Amino acid sequence: MPNVGENVRINPARLWDSLMQMAEIGPGVAGGNNRQTLTDADGQGRHLFASWCSAAGLTMGVDTMGNMFATRAGTEPGLLPVYVGSHLDTQPTGGKFDGVLGVLGGLEVIRTMNDLGIKTRHPVVVTNWTNEEGARFAPPMLASGVFAGVHTEAYAKARTDLDGKVFGQELKRIGWEGDEVVGARKMHAMFELHIEQGPILEAEGKDIGVVTHGQGLWWLEITLTGKESHTGSTPMHMRVNAGLGMARITERVHQIAMAHQPNAVGAVGQVKVFPNSRNVIPGKVIFTVDIRSPEQTKLDLMRGEVERAAHAVARELGLACSIEVVGHFDPVTFAPELVDVVRRQAERLGYSHMDIVSGAGHDACWINRVAPTTMIMCPCVDGLSHNEAEQISPEWAAAGVDVLFHAVCEVAEVVG
Repeated sequence: MPNVGENVRINPARLWDSLMQMAEIGPGVAGGNNRQTLTDADGQGRHLFASWCSAAGLTMGVDTMGNMFATRAGTEPGLLPVYVGSHLDTQPTGGKFDGVLGVLGGLEVIRTMNDLGIKTRHPVVVTNWTNEEGARFAPPMLASGVFAGVHTEAYAKARTDLDGKVFGQELKRIGWEGDEVVGARKMHAMFELHIEQGPILEAEGKDIGVVTHGQGLWWLEITLTGKESHTGSTPMHMRVNAGLGMARITERVHQIAMAHQPNAVGAVGQVKVFPNSRNVIPGKVIFTVDIRSPEQTKLDLMRGEVERAAHAVARELGLACSIEVVGHFDPVTFAPELVDVVRRQAERLGYSHMDIVSGAGHDACWINRVAPTTMIMCPCVDGLSHNEAEQISPEWAAAGVDVLFHAVCEVAEVVG
């Protein structure tokens, strides 16, 4: 099988220009993006991506969860495709690169193949997975989860946002409900390029993160119910303060994560307080606890400790307490043979690299259940992500896509 020469590189200016054009859709208030899933902005971003795919000669397919699959034919159509991609949706105060780099980096791989007249035995497919973030519709990685058989389509389409809008209805409203059966596609392999979303690569001065594993996660939604009452006229000993309960549980989550070091993290994320008035003691709070570890035993131990702590705090304060799992995946071990490809290509191209564990969840974590999968990471400034100030350099982006390009060429098997 012929190799593509190590002097071959993608077009970094074209890649960066595509990233900046996509960032114009769904602008945030502080220089980033608010292109939450199934919003009008998400629909506009999808149309732009589809137009670029069409211009690159790709054939677009869309499944009933809105996942987009843009295919470049191989010389042997009967062979399973090599998939590359990530997601175009963002957090409410998201950056320009989280997810988007993986999708548009995949498109740049195709554009470079076209420029050079490269043919591959296996087809190559660039994918945009729906609702990776889970910011509007929990849980995260929802559509890739349906694809991998983790969730049912009925469950996914019944998810609601904070305004009560339903996932399935919103997917139809923006016009991106396709007709393909979710999960019917089979894969030879999948690569997902992503920014690290952490500080390790930048701190270590490495161009490329070779992702060997992914952390497991539990998202626990805790509801505490007390009694709304006046903040000024209710004696302290007569209060049933749901906000106080949340504060104490927040501290316990931190303590539990610290007690399980290393390789464990935990925090309270989303918070809803009712009635959320200046002079009313909260009668109800709903908040999410996010705990993660690459070690299964540690992850499950932390979940049990958080749940016991929440119920203990509630009993002490006279609160009702309910806990619902709204997101979960086990720790992931990515396909060793694909990890080796990424490591070898980074070395071959002269990029500094290191093995790394993904601290965040990604669509690749679910797809790994049904096909050989791995990830490639590039640094981000100060490790900052899920923030409008998220930033990477054009050089980091280009290095990540260079490695992705050569890895795809190897696994899709260049002809001639």
